[in-house]
Amino acid sequence: MELTVWRTFVTVCRLGSLSAAAAELHHTQSAVSRQIAGLERQLGVPLIERHARGVRPTPAGEVFRHHALAALNEADRAVRAAREAGDGAFNRPLAVGATPSLAAGIVPEAIRALLKQAGPIRWSLLPGLSAQLHHRVITGELDVAVVTDAPPGLPHDPRVERRFLGLDDMVVALPVDHPQSGHGPVHMQALADQTWVEDNDGSAALLHQHATRAGVSARIDLTAADLPGKLALVATGHAIALIPGVLTRALRPDVTTVSLVDPPTRGIYTVTPGRGPHPCAAPLLDQLAAVFTSVRPAHAAHRPTDTDAHPTEPALYDGITDS
Repeated sequence: MELTVWRTFVTVCRLGSLSAAAAELHHTQSAVSRQIAGLERQLGVPLIERHARGVRPTPAGEVFRHHALAALNEADRAVRAAREAGDGAFNRPLAVGATPSLAAGIVPEAIRALLKQAGPIRWSLLPGLSAQLHHRVITGELDVAVVTDAPPGLPHDPRVERRFLGLDDMVVALPVDHPQSGHGPVHMQALADQTWVEDNDGSAALLHQHATRAGVSARIDLTAADLPGKLALVATGHAIALIPGVLTRALRPDVTTVSLVDPPTRGIYTVTPGRGPHPCAAPLLDQLAAVFTSVRPAHAAHRPTDTDAHPTEPALYDGITDS
């Protein structure tokens, strides 16, 4: 099978239209239709179906699209690598992904340290959720992802390598004039009557678990679209929020934090491709570990790395997100 046809199919799925795909690929619509029909004959299953507003992949087509996209990304990487090797230099940008709190905290610091150590490097940073970032490492879009095991956890996948950086204590974000500002660590009971805001199910799950252990409940009365929105509601006194400890040094000036007694924690991991890693990936992992250690309390607990036994983790993401 020719990758050109695979690329046509993936484009059709992405745009949901044969005519739009033809325009983007500079083909005629009939040529695109013939390529898809030929691919369906080779596979022996229908790959797309028409609906009122265009086309969409069939269940078989969606499965094929997933694998075809990974193959196309890897093929593109192979072409770039060959050309760079032929030029006698490796100049592919380092593509890094991180959850929002890590992208605002330790990752920029680690990249700064890497650039100071290794000299000029082309790089990019893509914030996202752990499930999305994990998938983008598998498909070749990212060289390094910095993710968390916040509920529901991380999947085992032989196509990637995972490195444990450490445990991150969650803290409570408060407006600077809050009565608990400047105190701490505080027991959850002292915050039981507060209004809480959350921006994702993963953090909400950690909050509910911690409150239950303390024998109280947490009223999550407000919902924010994202982490900046969550912090804006805290800054203006509408609510308080559970946030990652690694975010503390990057907070806006009108938000402060208080630590919790026996706080909920989440593991921080790096994820890299199992084969063909970027040459700068390993040094970046070392810098990430160093920066994370510098922001963690000395009493941080140990958790095994991938070379040791894994903690119990669910096999798949189930849609719960993280910051």
